[in-house]
Amino acid sequence: MRAIIQRVIQASVEVENQIVGSIGAGLLVLLGVGHGDGPAEADLLAKKTAHLRIFPDDEGRFDRSLIDIGGAILVVSQFTLYADTRKGRRPSFTDAAAPDLAAPLVARYAAALRAMGVQVESGIFGSHMRVSLINDGPVTISLDSVLLSQPQR
Repeated sequence: MRAIIQRVIQASVEVENQIVGSIGAGLLVLLGVGHGDGPAEADLLAKKTAHLRIFPDDEGRFDRSLIDIGGAILVVSQFTLYADTRKGRRPSFTDAAAPDLAAPLVARYAAALRAMGVQVESGIFGSHMRVSLINDGPVTISLDSVLLSQPQR
């Protein structure tokens, strides 16, 4: 699984001119599911997301997590995180998991966050969505479950 995490002051997602998810301070997470991903990857990424210390302490250092600040998460599924652009000009998305496999894992990720006490809002899987945000910092971090599972050098 891959996640692009953006620290936000606020964020929302709209489907068919209706806001379906909205948060104040917290994180916007664009989440992609690849072939071979399963519940373990969803749980790993959720834990890392909730505990990632990317919020400032009183001295302005990155020393607080989403849980520490009581922030919320807006989760938006995004298969395009698995775009392969190595050949030609049109991206290939063959590395993205099929919707019937990806949707339950996006739901699992959100459920794992909720189990940690995080307020979670989300888009609608498979829908055309419009995402609005005010990035704070800006702070944007990418996570990949494959890289998180490898030993640190």
